[in-house]
Order: sequence, then structure tokens, then C-alpha cells
Amino acid sequence: MPDLRNAQQPASGTGTERAAYSYRDDPAVPKFPDDHPIIVFDGYCALCSGWVSFVVRHDRRAIYRLLPAQSPIGRALYVHYGLDPQDYETYILLQDGIAWLKSEATIAMTQGLGFPWSLAGALRIVPRAWRDRIYAWVARNRFRLVGRRSTCYRSDPRHDDRFLA
Repeated sequence: MPDLRNAQQPASGTGTERAAYSYRDDPAVPKFPDDHPIIVFDGYCALCSGWVSFVVRHDRRAIYRLLPAQSPIGRALYVHYGLDPQDYETYILLQDGIAWLKSEATIAMTQGLGFPWSLAGALRIVPRAWRDRIYAWVARNRFRLVGRRSTCYRSDPRHDDRFLA
């Protein structure tokens, strides 16, 4: 897993940083195991669910845990980081207690999958503001581009241990 602590700064929905594991001190966030990186995603978004399926398929070391944003913990994390808990503009990657969002979260996730996916780290040569603008456009148009699921994403029962909710 790449060490992102010295990479670009993490962001919250308000553009301010939060201390690592700050959600542990937030009484509105239910306790949950955070000993693995966690991807919080929109379970009704076909694009997001497709990404989660991709991660499950290629995460051969089973390092990632997955959590639908529609779960109580997912909702609380969105609120904690100042994100809209109903109109998911980004998914959240929690790694070492730090929330990574938008393009940086995507790049970090692919790097965690190992080679050849780790080559996505080369995308960091593109300025983050540009990457995040593209990410935001896709996020705003995801239902029109890819569609919406009628039910919240559920994985194959063989992978239930990877899901926190």
C-alpha cells in the first residue's frame, strides 16, 4: 500500500484538513474496524458499484474494506467530512485514518491494487485541480452516463467479509 502521508494533502468537503482518525472522536460516527483502508461508495450508483466490483476482483491481497455510503457509518462519515450525505460527489478512501477524496482517492486505490494498476500513480503529473475538475464532471453526470441501480450494491457472498455493512 503506498504511503500517502507525504503525498499531496488530503482534502475534506470544505477544503480543510482533519487530523488522522478524527472520526474516532466524533460521537456521531459509530465505531467500526479501521485496521484496513476503507472505500465508502454510493451503493446505488452503477459507476461506483462497478468500481467496487473492479476493486474486489483485483484486490488479491484483500486489503480494502468496503462500505456503502447509505449505511449508518457511511452517512456519518460523509457528514463528518463535510460532504453531502445524500448527493455523493465523491467516494471516500480512509487510509491510516486520513480521508482521501476525488482523483487522489482513485489514484491511491489503484496503487493499492499493485501492478499494473499502480501505474495510475503517473496521473499525478496532471495538476490535481484539473484531475478533480474532470472527476467532478463525471460525478455530476454519472447517472446519465452509466445509470442508477434499483437496489444498493451487494457483493458476491464470498466477499461478505470485505464489507463493513
